[in-house]
Amino acid sequence: MNVLQYEDSGYRKKQEQIEKDIFAAGFAEWSYENYFRVGIGPPFWTDSVDWHDCNKFTTEELLEIYKKEKGL
Repeated sequence: MNVLQYEDSGYRKKQEQIEKDIFAAGFAEWSYENYFRVGIGPPFWTDSVDWHDCNKFTTEELLEIYKKEKGL
């Protein structure tokens, strides 16, 4: 397979999608294991069930924490 055939095969896009799916699944599992989702409207996440003394995060903030922990 030459370079043009490789590019046309869509292999790179398929691999990128697989990597994105693995990342998304890892983030979802990590979030579920480490944080509690709270709220019906705009949800937030918390690191404790002690509602009076807990940190609250948006999903975007959690994503940044996850990426930092994974070195991304």
